[in-house]
Amino acid sequence: MSVRCSHPPGLRQAIRLQPFTTWKVGGPAEWFGEPAADEELVAMAAWAWQEGLALRCIGAGSNLLIADTGLDGLTLCNRRLQGSSLDAGSGWVEAAAGEPIPTLARKAARAGLSGLEWAVGIPGTVGGAAVMNAGAQGGCTADWLHSVRVLDPARPEQPFDLAAAELDFAYRHSRLQQEPLIVLAARFRLEPGHDPASVSQRTSTNLHSRTSTQPYQQPSCGSVFRNPEPQKAGRLIEELGLKGLRIGAAEVSTIHANFIVNTGEACAADIDALIREVQHRVLSHHGIALHPEVKRLGF
Repeated sequence: MSVRCSHPPGLRQAIRLQPFTTWKVGGPAEWFGEPAADEELVAMAAWAWQEGLALRCIGAGSNLLIADTGLDGLTLCNRRLQGSSLDAGSGWVEAAAGEPIPTLARKAARAGLSGLEWAVGIPGTVGGAAVMNAGAQGGCTADWLHSVRVLDPARPEQPFDLAAAELDFAYRHSRLQQEPLIVLAARFRLEPGHDPASVSQRTSTNLHSRTSTQPYQQPSCGSVFRNPEPQKAGRLIEELGLKGLRIGAAEVSTIHANFIVNTGEACAADIDALIREVQHRVLSHHGIALHPEVKRLGF
């Protein structure tokens, strides 16, 4: 591996990505950075662009499957870019991209702001929620997001805002999945004036509902497949008796069939093979093609 010169401080080479994903799998990143401030992220992104390196940004590492062979170029993890501000009177909320979305949901509840109660069980960041249009229990990011501040690696010194209407939101989709833009922050408009205790209670109830019906004690990525509405992916998989199906140490959860869990020493290849096997069986028996909502990198 060639050593490049004049890279920004904080960049490291050959860093294994396994600890940075919720599935606990993934090979090494050629270059890796964890910026603690926007200025550091800008410098790292600019260097990668100048060097002609592939650039990827991950947050909490949920909804993500990274190949065992790892990733070339520069991988940035934004989970240290945290912080938020809430205006209880107007309902405006601003949050850094690395802010955990459950943390923001609880802060909003304590401020009497309604709108993010559904987000308390999402194992991701604000930036990831914007990119994926994350949702649960009848709510989704697109319902409340006002705008995002993004960085174009080709012009890293000029961050700019995109309004929600410009993001082409659809079910678990946004324009940000197709363009090489990095989310720096997001702005939400929530409903003010609610009783904090009531909003907090609804938030806690939503969390209990998720933790009691999903395998929160084992490494997973969250839901693996998009729901082929009006059908539910988990129900289609469960009807075929696939709960407990294993390839290597990857297993279709016995608690919720739309989850694949790492039972110990699974590798990304095990998980990838199990995803494909479930797709094959559902298509063969139900005639329905399941599409993963999890992003594959390095395959």
